[in-house]
Amino acid sequence: MTRLLCMVIFCLLCLPTPLDASGKVYVWRDANGVLVFSDSPKPGSEEVNLTTKINLMEAPDPFQPRQQEEHIPFSIEITSPEQEATIRDNTGTVHVRGRVQPRFVRGFQIALKVNGDIYGEPQTSTTFILRDHDRGEHQLQLLLLDQSGKQLAESDIITFYLHRRTVIPPR
Repeated sequence: MTRLLCMVIFCLLCLPTPLDASGKVYVWRDANGVLVFSDSPKPGSEEVNLTTKINLMEAPDPFQPRQQEEHIPFSIEITSPEQEATIRDNTGTVHVRGRVQPRFVRGFQIALKVNGDIYGEPQTSTTFILRDHDRGEHQLQLLLLDQSGKQLAESDIITFYLHRRTVIPPR
């Protein structure tokens, strides 16, 4: 009950209506040891020094467009195969690995370009496996896409060479 009384008194003191023209507040402890606040002094009470400090903070205008979030410059690179690497695989399988910096964000996707054309669907992994690829010279490039499909970054174009056993029988 004493807590409730203190809270009620405190709330009354916080009301914007003036309690006294002088604006003085006094505090003392009653017979039960409970703090009592009042606008009239009692024997043994102390005057509370109230300093009004107004802490103002501007609210954002809801009709003004928000400032753009800080643009994070992403980069993407192909880590494997290396530039001008020769891959010998008779099945035509090539493992392509990449790296995104500063870090891969949930919702982003990676697209792989092989010889200038998008290979398959964009995915959330930086590892692609090319299967049954023709032998010869090929170019690879990785694209980093955001949630809406907008391109954020692209890697340098990597050239590699795939060697496969010939399909022409010897004579």
